[in-house]
Amino acid sequence: MIQPIIAKREVTRHILKTFDIHMSRKLGQNFLIDEGIVQGIVAAADIQEGETVLEVGPGIGTLTQGLAEAKANVVAVELDSRLPDVLAKTLEGYENVRIVHGDILKVNIREIVKSESFKVVANLPYYITTPIIMALLEQHLPVKKLVTMVQKEVAERMVAKPGTKDYGALSVAVQYYTEPKIILDVPPKSFIPSPAVDSVVICCDVREKPAVDVVNEKMFFRTVKAGFSQRRKTLNNALKTMGLGVEVVKNALEVSGIDGNRRGETLSLEEFAAIANAIKG
Repeated sequence: MIQPIIAKREVTRHILKTFDIHMSRKLGQNFLIDEGIVQGIVAAADIQEGETVLEVGPGIGTLTQGLAEAKANVVAVELDSRLPDVLAKTLEGYENVRIVHGDILKVNIREIVKSESFKVVANLPYYITTPIIMALLEQHLPVKKLVTMVQKEVAERMVAKPGTKDYGALSVAVQYYTEPKIILDVPPKSFIPSPAVDSVVICCDVREKPAVDVVNEKMFFRTVKAGFSQRRKTLNNALKTMGLGVEVVKNALEVSGIDGNRRGETLSLEEFAAIANAIKG
């Protein structure tokens, strides 16, 4: 069965009209209509035949179709209750696609994916990009790679280095778990409706083990959060927001060899880890 390519303006408009679908601003829906971008995302995912891919927010099946054509076994989780029936028609004939109606932040991912390892490929809703990415990483799922379309400014924060304006807690968290790289620019005209922001595709290769060794991961992220809580605060003051006493802060900084007059945005992952490990000790 030969299916029409969904990633085309006229095909997408036909589907939306046929099923009387009106874009939901609440769910941040913008439908991709650029076949080249779909191909670029699929290529970045480096899919091997039979490999399991988790897609978040398949919409009307635009990217899902590209993944299915690449011979992936696709598990697509869709929140919008209107769309599973639509997907059943737009992806008719693809036996390697399974649609799950649910909230990716609430479903049991291990249970629905049922694979020893998998990749995540998604055009993420921009209003909830960061919570989804962090939920996928913090669960320590057997994810090998995340290839996601996100708002450009979010991607720039994900790849930012210490001392730059975009460097923050998200930068540290993503780089702790993965090696992120921006691979593709996506202009607004690639969607209907066209968003008011620029988009990019970012590829995050999940590390076999985190970038730095920490005694207590929870303490590490508490330290990172405190370090960025108020950018103008020195570490001497910022770390106190963790509820630590003056002497505990002073000792942790001495043990880790870090000047307490520095600010959190100047610290590398290794330096955050050193402080967190010293606090734990």
